[in-house]
Amino acid sequence: MTDSTSGARGIPAVEMRGIGKIYPGGRRPANSGVSLDLRRGEILCLAGENGAGKSTLMKILCGLEQPSEGEILINGKIVAISSPLEADRLGVGMVHQHFMLFSEFTVAENVVMGREPRRGIFFDAAEAVSRAAAVIKAHRFPIEPEDLVSSLTLGQMQQVEICMMLYRNADIIILDEPTAVLTEQETASLFKTLAALKASGKSVILITHKPDEIKKISDRVAVLRKGTLAGVRNTAGLSPRDISVMMVGESTDDFRIKQKPNPRGGPVIVFDHVTVRRRRQEHPLLKNVSFTVSAGEILGFAGVSGNGLGVLEAVLGGFLHPASGRILHQGKDVSRLNISRLRNQGLSFVPADRLGVGSAGKASVAENMIIDRRADFSKRWIFNRKEVERFSRGLLKRYEIDGECDDPLSSLSGGNIQKVILAREIDQFRDYIVFSEPAWGLDVAASARVYAEIAGLRDRGAAVILISTNLDEILSNADRIIVMYRGSAAAELPNNDEPDIREKIGAYMLGIKPDRGREDMRRSGL
Repeated sequence: MTDSTSGARGIPAVEMRGIGKIYPGGRRPANSGVSLDLRRGEILCLAGENGAGKSTLMKILCGLEQPSEGEILINGKIVAISSPLEADRLGVGMVHQHFMLFSEFTVAENVVMGREPRRGIFFDAAEAVSRAAAVIKAHRFPIEPEDLVSSLTLGQMQQVEICMMLYRNADIIILDEPTAVLTEQETASLFKTLAALKASGKSVILITHKPDEIKKISDRVAVLRKGTLAGVRNTAGLSPRDISVMMVGESTDDFRIKQKPNPRGGPVIVFDHVTVRRRRQEHPLLKNVSFTVSAGEILGFAGVSGNGLGVLEAVLGGFLHPASGRILHQGKDVSRLNISRLRNQGLSFVPADRLGVGSAGKASVAENMIIDRRADFSKRWIFNRKEVERFSRGLLKRYEIDGECDDPLSSLSGGNIQKVILAREIDQFRDYIVFSEPAWGLDVAASARVYAEIAGLRDRGAAVILISTNLDEILSNADRIIVMYRGSAAAELPNNDEPDIREKIGAYMLGIKPDRGREDMRRSGL
């Protein structure tokens, strides 16, 4: 399956030959014998299931990890990329999934960070603005060098990260899941930027799980499976379904969400004009938010990160309480209950912060599986470890989790940690469940299986709340959609087959009225 035309454009920008990586105590190599090239002036997508070795391979290229074997060539010369500083010197830069910016600094200050212009021993602020402005102007980004990063949208923050790479004269740019937090319009803007970078001779590697994006933006797609290179193909001859099959070795058609034929039941969760405030902060975190979630439906909350989705999740989980308004569960006021008491009432909860909130990294996989359920595995004060192991093994198998019962949870990949949390919460579901970014970091097959589980919960009568910055996730699963903007519910829409629903939701996510959205977005450069 490997494409045989890799030398068609002369010496590749990057060659990775026989790369292997074994972590201490690892059961199998994170990478094994991976040979991959990146051509000049191309966009290569790197895809694969969770734990396939994508992040490890790119960390090696960026100097964050050292290979156990193999060699790397940049522009035909063997190099030793011993650190990120050495990668920077060689023209390799990475835009991480979680932006590495200083929010209290300006765009210009962030762009020149580490390579600051100086006048004598002092930082030359005027020259920093001039240099950042030159990069911004060359690529027509709708940002200003003197803007504070904290005032920017997530799409604009990503543009700042790209400007940082360009200021450093990076010719090889790696982007890790770059569209995960972007609206539809911001994604389109990013793809225009990447096409322009390609046209200027830059070489780009995109890590993504989304077949549609791979088809839309890349020249080639490379797929890793279990640490090895499964194949490299020219994207032009592939359909999104072909790409999905390459990634998982099977069709995902059987896992697609099914529309629910049954009517909804009665109200389960009601938000009644809920406002949440932080002390000494002028604007509320949530402002007068009202909605009802009924049994047998999935209510989706869409929005760009920072516009109230995280606050909504924290309120539903009992970590924040309303300053005014009420939250009702089955008609009972639960506004002041904490997470423990809410779980006793019937809450199942899959948080976005799977490490900090959703799990205990030092505890074993099995111990994480039975959080809040130890009593179910005890009889007359005797804890039945064999029954815990049997139960945990069943969930490991059902959710195809790559790990063992006695493994420390922190030793698993991020996607497998997410599967452990999903398995635990879905299994102990009672009457309502909150999912926040449930497929974050999951590959296409694992995501599809999770969505099938969510649909199954709905069909069993669950009230499901789905919070996500991934618009595809919302559109594929939700029965109704509420769009959040600056802490308020900007719109509530049925999830139907309306042709422009994606564009309409994207406009609301940016605070733009759909009837004048095209003109406003044109002016903002989106």
